[in-house]
Amino acid sequence: MFTVKNIPMARSTKNMKIGILTAGGDCPGINAAIRGVGKTAITEYGMRVFGISSGFRGLIEKEYTEFDESQLSGILTLGGTILGTSRDKPFKNDPNVENKIPKIIRNNYQEMGLDALVVIGGNGSMKTAQKLYEEGLNVIGLPKTIDNDVWGTDVSFGFDSAVWIATEAIDRLHTTANSHKRTMVIELMGHHAGWISLYSGVAGGGDVILIPEIKYNIDIVTEYLIKRHQNKKPYSIVLVAEGIEKPKGMHAGTFIAQAIQDKTGFETRDTILGYIQRGGSPSPMDRILATRYGAHAVELIADGKFGVMVNLTGDQVTSVPLTEVYNKTKLVPRDHSLIDKARKLGICFGDKRV
Repeated sequence: MFTVKNIPMARSTKNMKIGILTAGGDCPGINAAIRGVGKTAITEYGMRVFGISSGFRGLIEKEYTEFDESQLSGILTLGGTILGTSRDKPFKNDPNVENKIPKIIRNNYQEMGLDALVVIGGNGSMKTAQKLYEEGLNVIGLPKTIDNDVWGTDVSFGFDSAVWIATEAIDRLHTTANSHKRTMVIELMGHHAGWISLYSGVAGGGDVILIPEIKYNIDIVTEYLIKRHQNKKPYSIVLVAEGIEKPKGMHAGTFIAQAIQDKTGFETRDTILGYIQRGGSPSPMDRILATRYGAHAVELIADGKFGVMVNLTGDQVTSVPLTEVYNKTKLVPRDHSLIDKARKLGICFGDKRV
């Protein structure tokens, strides 16, 4: 069981002060979430909303601004984050130095007169959010990441946009691969999770999909590609998640492309999509999801429920205790239904001969 800190029922939400910060890597949908929090808080509950700059660094250095409702108009479709972000880790410990940052954050939170803090971030940010809750701050987490690897929610906003971007890139590389009769290897982001590669690989008609959760054998991959060539399929599309096993210091896509060319003799090119997957305007689904998350966070604040992360379960936006979220990573299950369907289509995952 977890403990929530309750605001007395007799207390009005009017003029309550809530802070918002965005931490970790940027992704599409963050501004939609900020808007969802801010507009709901101001228009529905009469709260005051403060945007904190540059992630947790802004909370350390007291860099913030108060939003009015008009300042939150026009940001729904914007990529990035109007608040800025950073990867500061307030609870990172040096055994030789006393860490005073948590106390500084707690004091600044109190001096700002905040009643609650909304932390928009990924795995690392949810871990920090839980620790801040343990320090006495009223914290709500909102899961964002293109990697879709935050534990405790079916989907994180940013993922759908990244899949769209990756799929469009695959579509474009199909035409080049076909024109030149090449094998095209596309490396996609995701850290240790293969969600983007799996979903965009299926959506983009990939022939081979390599993800960290499934141990691959390069010989199985190359035998599959040779068989395709023998069956009058002169080009192939290979999707590679950045977190697959590879030599240290090499890009996964580069390593796989070189191995394919060496073992098959087929002309092979690699494309590393990189940060393009994190940029630009969010997809309609991410705008909706981020808005739902932001609005629900304010409802939780109004109800006095803290120490939780907003999540999606089925089609319901609810919440889950941060204690159940942090220090965990949501990986692709090996028995995921989409993997099963992809195998039946003849897609190779490098572990079984097709």
